[in-house]
Amino acid sequence: MQFTNGTVQEFILLGFEVGQLQRLLILIFFTLLYMLTMAENITIITLVVLDTHLARLPMYILLSNFSWLEICYVNTNIPRMLLDLELSNKIISFSSCFLQFYIFFPLGCTECFFLSSMALDRYLAICHPLRYPQIMSPNFCYSLVTASWVLGFLITIVPVTLISKMSFCGPNIIDHFLCDPGPIMALACPPIPKAPIISLIFVDAAVVLGNIMFIVLSYSSVIVTLMKNSSKGNQVKSFSTISFHLLVVTLFYGPIAGIYVKPGEADSNVTKIVTLCYTAITPFLNPMIYCLRNDQMKEALFRLWRRKVLFFKSKIDSVRKRKGAGNI
Repeated sequence: MQFTNGTVQEFILLGFEVGQLQRLLILIFFTLLYMLTMAENITIITLVVLDTHLARLPMYILLSNFSWLEICYVNTNIPRMLLDLELSNKIISFSSCFLQFYIFFPLGCTECFFLSSMALDRYLAICHPLRYPQIMSPNFCYSLVTASWVLGFLITIVPVTLISKMSFCGPNIIDHFLCDPGPIMALACPPIPKAPIISLIFVDAAVVLGNIMFIVLSYSSVIVTLMKNSSKGNQVKSFSTISFHLLVVTLFYGPIAGIYVKPGEADSNVTKIVTLCYTAITPFLNPMIYCLRNDQMKEALFRLWRRKVLFFKSKIDSVRKRKGAGNI
C-alpha cells in the first residue's frame, strides 16, 4: 500500500469474489454484451447520420445522441471491469480511480437529463402536435443535448472535488468493480467531513428525484391527453410507444434509486449486481427497446442496405465494362 503525505495513493478494486470458472463465464458474457452494446449504438448513430429523413426528426436527433452517451457510459467502466476479471492485479491509482469517478458519475447525471429531454419530446409531440414542429426544431434539439451534457458535468463538480480532497489512510480495498462514491467514501479517514456527504446527497436528490418528477408529470400529461382525444387505434399505437419509453426509464432509474436514494447501506454483492444493471445491461437493452418495433428505423436500415447494394453493384458493373473495353 503506497502513501503520500499520509493518504493512500492506490486502491484495489475487489470486483467479483467468485471462483476461476465463474469468473471466466462472467468475462465471456460481459465481453459479448459489451461488443453487442457497442454495435447496437453505433448502428443507431450511423443510421441517423446517413439517413437524411431521420436526421431531421427530433426524436432521432435525441436518440442518436443518447446512443453516443451510452457508448461513453459503458466505456467508462466495462473495459476496466473486463481487464480486472482477466488479470489478478486489480490495483488502480488514486488519480485513475477519481478520473473514472469524475467521468462515470457525471455521465449518469447526463443520462438523467437526456431521459427528461426525450420525455419532453413525447409530451410536445402528443399534447401539442400543432406547435411541435416549431418548438422541437433541430436547433432546439441540439440545445437540449448540449444542456444535458453541460448540466450533467457541472452539477457534479462540487461533490467530486470535495471527495477527491478527502484523506484515505487505509485500508485501500474498494469492495466494488468500479470507483463509486459510496465505497470510496467508506475508506476515508475519520472523522468524515459533512460537506462531501451533504453535497453528494443534494446532487443525487436534485438530479434523480427532480428528473423523475419531470418525467412522471410529462408522461402523466401524455396519458391523460391520449385518453381524452385519441381514437382507439391511435391510443393503442401511442400507448405502445410510450410503454417502451417508460420501460427504458424504469430500467435506468430503478437500480439507481435503490442504491443512491434508499437510506442505509446495502450488501456489497447486491450493490455490484444492481450497478451492473444500469452500467451494462441497460445500455444493451435500450437500443433494442427503442428500435425493435420502430418502423422508421427498419425503413432507414433497408434504405441504407439498398444504397450499399446499388453502390457495390455499380462498382462491379464499371469493373466489368473496363475489362470488356480492355479485351476489345
